[in-house]
Amino acid sequence: MRTSSFERVTSETSIRVSLRLDGAGDASVDTGVGFFDHMLHAFVRHGCFDADIKASGDVQVDDHHTVEDVGIVLGRAFREAMADKKGIRRFGAAFVPMDEALVMAAVDISGRGQAFYEVDPRVERIGSFDAQLAKEFFIGFAREAGVTLHVRLICGENGHHIVEAAFKACARALREAVEYDARIEGVPSTKGSL
Repeated sequence: MRTSSFERVTSETSIRVSLRLDGAGDASVDTGVGFFDHMLHAFVRHGCFDADIKASGDVQVDDHHTVEDVGIVLGRAFREAMADKKGIRRFGAAFVPMDEALVMAAVDISGRGQAFYEVDPRVERIGSFDAQLAKEFFIGFAREAGVTLHVRLICGENGHHIVEAAFKACARALREAVEYDARIEGVPSTKGSL
């Protein structure tokens, strides 16, 4: 079983994540940021992970610290759950449509954590959620998970649809990348390590 738990406490946030990569999409999420909780539920469901994500932060200041720090902690849990990475596909990609919106995500479990996020949500806020924070989540997640992540908006007008498609596309790409492939022996790299 590829599982992990990680906790991070700072003067701004307290985050606890338990993650199972080979799950059924079951999520328990409470970050204090409503729209973000909705996105994390979608991420877990479409990745077929199981996750328990609890966060408290200085949301009276802004949601930024909470959203970014959840990305950091979820990324660390993801890296730990992948363990030695033997037998995984390594690469994954997904196109996810949500009504008029279409988003592409591609991932490489490379060990080199970086995110290239070209998604214009078209709005400043989705409800009370600062739409720019989705990018901060993915940057923190990719860096700490040690994955190279590309997320691109192909088309779309509705901010909610665009951001939700981004979370779902990322989750589906990650799901594919961490799946085992019986034809792969060892780590899928000519270098012998990831």
